[in-house]
Parts: sequence; structure tokens; C-alpha cells
Amino acid sequence: MNGTERAMLFAGLPGADLVSDGLADVAAGRETVAGELVKIGSPRLNDCGLSVIVDHEEALNADRRLYTLLGASHGNAAHSQYNALIRQLVSFERALEQRLARARRVRV
Repeated sequence: MNGTERAMLFAGLPGADLVSDGLADVAAGRETVAGELVKIGSPRLNDCGLSVIVDHEEALNADRRLYTLLGASHGNAAHSQYNALIRQLVSFERALEQRLARARRVRV
């Protein structure tokens, strides 16, 4: 999926900018908040047809790395930031799944 197709698919979805940034960060090998969040969501994102290439171990440890990054920038507020980011990711995943399901129904 190229950037234009992804932009069209993501248009209007909650957290789309964060996930787009995270996909780019993972592809470039950067350890960022957005990248670690995408690694956490990689199983579900891959099920939706997005290519998130991470090994199993890396995906399992992404939550700890995300929390560490948040702790460095948000201190005591890291926990609430972590929870807010996870909620954004889940909202994005659900909205994407619904959009894809609708698109499949239209094709049938």
C-alpha cells in the first residue's frame, strides 16, 4: 500500500496521524512513542492489511519501551499518557476494521 492509498484509507479516522507517523518510524527503525504504539498494535494492524514488520519479541516488549519513553518526557504523568495513547490506538483499529468491513460489503 503506497502513501496515497494509506492516506485515503486513514482519512478521518481517530488517531490516523499518530498511526501514520508510527508506521513511518517503525519502517525507518526509529524508537519513538508513535512507533512503539504501532508495534503494540501490530497484530491487529497486520490483520487489517497494513504491513508492520516487527518480530514477535519486539512486539511483546513494545509496551515497556513505550512506557519508558513516556516516563522520560512526562514523568509522573506517564501512566495517564500511556492509557490515552492505547485508547487512541484501539479507537483507530476499530474504526479501520469497520471501514474495511464496509468496503468488503460494498464489493459483494
